[in-house]
Amino acid sequence: MNDIIGLEHWTLARPELFLAVATSLLLLYGVLRGEASTAFISIATSVALIVTAILLFAPYREGTAFASLFVTDRLTTTMKALVLISSAVALLMSRAYFERAQVWRFEYPLIVALATLGMMLMISANDLMSLYVGLELQSLALYVIAAFQRDSVRSTEAGIKYFVLGSVASGMLLFGASLIYGFCGGTAFVQISQALLAGKAAEIGTTIGLVFVVAGLAFKVAAVPFHMWTPDVYEGAPTPVTAFFAVATKIAGVSLLVSVLMGPFKPMFPQWQQIIVAAAVLSMAWGAFAALRQQNIKRLMAYSSIANVGYVLLGVASGTEKGIQSVVFYLAIYMVMNLGTFAIILLMKRRDIMVENVSDLAGLGRSHPLLALAMMVFMFSLAGIPPLAGFWGKLYVFMAAVEARLFWPAVLGVLASVVASYYYLRIVKVMYFDEGTEAIDQPVFSMNRAVAFVSAVLVALFSLLPQPLSAIAAAAAKGLFP
Repeated sequence: MNDIIGLEHWTLARPELFLAVATSLLLLYGVLRGEASTAFISIATSVALIVTAILLFAPYREGTAFASLFVTDRLTTTMKALVLISSAVALLMSRAYFERAQVWRFEYPLIVALATLGMMLMISANDLMSLYVGLELQSLALYVIAAFQRDSVRSTEAGIKYFVLGSVASGMLLFGASLIYGFCGGTAFVQISQALLAGKAAEIGTTIGLVFVVAGLAFKVAAVPFHMWTPDVYEGAPTPVTAFFAVATKIAGVSLLVSVLMGPFKPMFPQWQQIIVAAAVLSMAWGAFAALRQQNIKRLMAYSSIANVGYVLLGVASGTEKGIQSVVFYLAIYMVMNLGTFAIILLMKRRDIMVENVSDLAGLGRSHPLLALAMMVFMFSLAGIPPLAGFWGKLYVFMAAVEARLFWPAVLGVLASVVASYYYLRIVKVMYFDEGTEAIDQPVFSMNRAVAFVSAVLVALFSLLPQPLSAIAAAAAKGLFP
């Protein structure tokens, strides 16, 4: 009993407890005050997310809690910080969009907070059961906000598609977990690792269970061949929700995949490496080629996210400290690039009506030169053009793959990156060389404009000072390789 209720255990989970209590109190306030509370709850939720990020490090502690269901270390803390930052920024970017659509309600920031709480719990999961609880808390919240714009057919369709396919993925994950429990005799990561080291890794049932678990997790990060929901959901969901999906959920999903594969299933590295390499290569290829003919910019960014997951999985497949370091490094850069890109997409409107086609950016270089410059920085960075931040992220991943002797996947990754450069550079060409029939509205100073410009500066100047992020990534990866 002392192991479960000891004060040190609650202290380790202090950020999660604070966010849960803050969200509950704000929900109660919203129910009592009604729609009049929306503005306050929106600001308070963003502040709560930022305070939660601060609590991760003040003071910083490591260990396991609640009968080893929950773990805190440098990797989980770093990933949770990235999730909290991206969630807070995505929430701040949401208000203007939903107010314009007249659907700004107090429930939205609270659902985002609950989804973030679920992400934090699944990142710190140290047992298949706590993993599933955190995953479902995240997923149920995401199903709701995907369909948050209830009067929109596209938004409702996106929510239904995500719910149906997400339920199938959860079922696959549970089936795999049940097989692993049956063959390994436990659900705790420590028990699974001990059973695999004792010889259970050779049993076919354990391998099949691992395949189903990886399939369920691959759906959450939109890796091929479990990506089918991504383009439709990204296009149909409200744009701020798409930004949240593209960044926070990707970081949380990849973190969970790393924790599971490099933790309890590390003894089965030869088996799961083949799966991850295949998923990485397919994701890079499909993300590059399928986006070539896309006209909707949100749908194009969906395929871009699939390709980026492929690059990240290449780092995971290396199974080395350098590989995991490259994953953390890449995800941090990916967060900044995508938040900035979606901030600009949220500024795309004509006569106060949102537009989403790539062709709508025509003439942006002349009508809004600073906005076009920021977009060009993001597109060049996503394409991996030096010396922007995206180049260094891809370089770290490919170097880690080569050091792990994954030569042909690294070569295919470079080729896929070259192909993907076409649709990123096409956006730049449309902005600067195509004649626009009607200019995009002049954006006033807003949170979205601030996010776009700050992100562009960070991406453009990253090569001048890459050491802090590299050191953080190295420290996060080191915990998995004592």
